[in-house]
Amino acid sequence: MSVSAAVPSQTRLANFPITFFAIGMGMMGFTLAVRAAETTFARSHTLSQAVLVFSVLLLTAISAGYIAKALRHPAEVAADWHHPVKIAFFPAVSISLLLLATALVETAPALAEPLWLLGTGLQGVLALSVLSAWIGHRSFQTGMMTPAWFIPAVGNVIVPLAGAKLGYVELSWLFFSGGLIFWIILLTLVMNRLMFHDPMPGKMVPTLMILVAPPAVAFTAWVRLEGEVGPFGQVLLNAGYIFALLVTTQASKLRNLPFALSWWALSFPIAALSIASFGYAHAAGSDAHRWIGAGLLALLVVVIFGLIWRTAMAVRAGAICVPE
Repeated sequence: MSVSAAVPSQTRLANFPITFFAIGMGMMGFTLAVRAAETTFARSHTLSQAVLVFSVLLLTAISAGYIAKALRHPAEVAADWHHPVKIAFFPAVSISLLLLATALVETAPALAEPLWLLGTGLQGVLALSVLSAWIGHRSFQTGMMTPAWFIPAVGNVIVPLAGAKLGYVELSWLFFSGGLIFWIILLTLVMNRLMFHDPMPGKMVPTLMILVAPPAVAFTAWVRLEGEVGPFGQVLLNAGYIFALLVTTQASKLRNLPFALSWWALSFPIAALSIASFGYAHAAGSDAHRWIGAGLLALLVVVIFGLIWRTAMAVRAGAICVPE
């Protein structure tokens, strides 16, 4: 008998993880990276539209699963909220909506705008709520911190990606400013935790890749708001490359780790850095950055297909919706 057959469906639903929304972030990031490549190399948007449809279906299924959990097992959702690591994944819900709005802003602005407004409002509420919980929850210890704590800050700098094009410039600057401030604060805390405390648990090691996401996304947001790269934009993009190189030095730690949903943390940062590279290539006419973006996209394709396969196998084996 498989593990999934041995676990009642109601129990599996109660254990439906909030970290599933990291899949939504990864797939939406993949959609935007493919779109950026199509634009850079003057190709039609057929492939990115297909990826978008698949991503929306996947995000819808994940959302339905967690809504069902919230309705039937509210105590388990409350436990997720009070968990020192899982709480950081709640803004992945609003981030997925914001990325979806960004993917639609060019082709369906009438649909993108209400999605963006919903995602922005939810992002503001969730980011403030998570930060408030961190500040007021004295039982949190330094060892509980992981790079996943960047997720609320990353959500703030995603707001301008569609917001600037939809005309919400001042609101986009507000979220961008808040995201940058808390990125710097959290970066200091996370690096302190990584350098001076015990190593992270094995399943959280893939979240090291999240270090790449804030500067990469912030670069694209900066260009959307300013209309040009400028010195600060170059600093952000190069910071993304530096963190990517730093994480590469730790890649050997991933070899023998068992699969977990935290592995999806690899996907969105690679997508964000690929998009940023294509953006710089377009703004500065840099062939080098065009091919860096293409190389990162090729890596992302391998990562995404590998993650989809490993996730499907884990779901089939009943190794996902189980107590941790």
